[in-house]
Amino acid sequence: MPMRVDGDLFDAAKSVGAVASRSAAQQISHWARIGRELEAAPNVGMRDIERVLTGEKPYDDLGERDQAIVRANWDEQVAERLASLDLAAEFTQAKRSWTEADEQGHAVVRRGVEHRSDADA
Repeated sequence: MPMRVDGDLFDAAKSVGAVASRSAAQQISHWARIGRELEAAPNVGMRDIERVLTGEKPYDDLGERDQAIVRANWDEQVAERLASLDLAAEFTQAKRSWTEADEQGHAVVRRGVEHRSDADA
């Protein structure tokens, strides 16, 4: 059944899958089966994990395996949040300048003004 997969996840699956002689799709299926088994395992406290993710329980109260699941969830949430950010547009709209690194790692100052065409000048 077709589904969309994040580019970073696909690239990781392609890389890891090659070591195990699996395609990217086969690796993602493998990871999904592992996740399903972890969630169903009696020694993994999904209720406790959910309580940590909602801030109702301290992370340090979880065992190592449950902490690993929480960290994976946090990584996913951070990646989704980063992907949704468009700080260049936000700063441009607010007419604020910002500094970022170019492809060679050099600092480049961006001006927070909307670009105008020659016709607008």
